[in-house]
Amino acid sequence: MSTDNGAMDITAIMDLLPHRYPFLLIDKVVECRPRESITAIKNVTANEPFFQGHFPGSPVMPGVLMLEVMAQACCVLCYRSLDENALRPLYFLAGVDEARFRRPVRPGDTLRVRIDVEKEKKGIWRFDCAGTVDGHKVASAKIMCAPGGEL
Repeated sequence: MSTDNGAMDITAIMDLLPHRYPFLLIDKVVECRPRESITAIKNVTANEPFFQGHFPGSPVMPGVLMLEVMAQACCVLCYRSLDENALRPLYFLAGVDEARFRRPVRPGDTLRVRIDVEKEKKGIWRFDCAGTVDGHKVASAKIMCAPGGEL
């Protein structure tokens, strides 16, 4: 379901993204403004498969998966920004710059990612991304997405 502010539940997200369990990492979209920004949520739970080995006794969400949450939100924003009748390309992660990890993300946390469009040129998008938990910044990066085929 999608609402006026662009919020989306998991079913609407799955209608856009090709990812599936265990690699669909976005649980919901709180707000989406096409060609501008998106805010999405990842509920981090103790039963995530990566916690078995990262790290036993002290589970921490891998930074690369925080980047993947951001990248998936970027792709949702790309799809929501396309014209309604446009072909839907398969977007790929094309670049990550200035990635920083400030605090660990643990089971029970709600990772909230805010993505802002920096620019789009010839279908290649550049985003400013930030992740927070309880209002504290945990990660940030500049992410590029580019089309690489069709869905």
